Amino acid sequence: MSDNLGQSESVVARVSQQLAVLEKRDWQMWLIVAGTGILVGTAFLALLFPAAILHQGSIHLELIVSREAFVGLAALLILFNTYMITRRLELRRMREAVISTSIQNELVRLQSFTDPLTEVYNRRSLDDMAARFMARARRLDNPLTFMVVDADRFKDINTRFGHLTGDFVIAEIAAMLQGAVRGSDAVVRFGGDEFLVILADAALAGALVAANRVEKSVEEWNKGGHLAGFELSLSIGLAEWSPSQTVDQVLIAADQQMYAAKEAHKRASG
Repeated sequence: MSDNLGQSESVVARVSQQLAVLEKRDWQMWLIVAGTGILVGTAFLALLFPAAILHQGSIHLELIVSREAFVGLAALLILFNTYMITRRLELRRMREAVISTSIQNELVRLQSFTDPLTEVYNRRSLDDMAARFMARARRLDNPLTFMVVDADRFKDINTRFGHLTGDFVIAEIAAMLQGAVRGSDAVVRFGGDEFLVILADAALAGALVAANRVEKSVEEWNKGGHLAGFELSLSIGLAEWSPSQTVDQVLIAADQQMYAAKEAHKRASG
């Protein structure tokens, strides 16, 4: 589950409803065309068959229509068909406009909740997203765990290698986090070098497995020698949510675990 799941479903439902209205109007147009054709055909039959004369096994039809009536009928048919074709083209353009506008609006909405550097969710999306995850966990009585991730000594990276390299590292951390969790989870850039991962349907034990995957990804990344003379490390804090907790409370608990891990890293490196 992700924050956009419910939003995307509502967008799809709204577009489907609008398209259904246009489709209904399209069918109405076809019914009008078919009804008009039947009426015109019936009128012609009413004119033709009374004039039918059986002659030597064949039907001989004689029909006299004034030029004015014929031209008027032909003009009426041309105008009617022109109008129907125009209306159908308008309906097609309206259908295309509905789809195009809906897609553009959804892209704008997604961009407002996405961090442009990392392409994960941004801080603005957190409240609504956390509320959705928590509501689902409460409804299904499923576990839910929050993972706070912070880059160690990130200021040193900016100082030694420059801010562009720092941005590169932030984007790489986001990619590693996304690769370590499932599509049903959510990765949020919570601050400058701090991330939050919401692990759906995951108790603390399952979250530890995800945290181990993150650490292994960091180890593999360091082997690539991206930062000469510097090894990237992440401090990770986990807190399993309980229905009695607010978002702030569970985040504080995860933060405390993260800072404890950061202190342990400092002691190990010092």
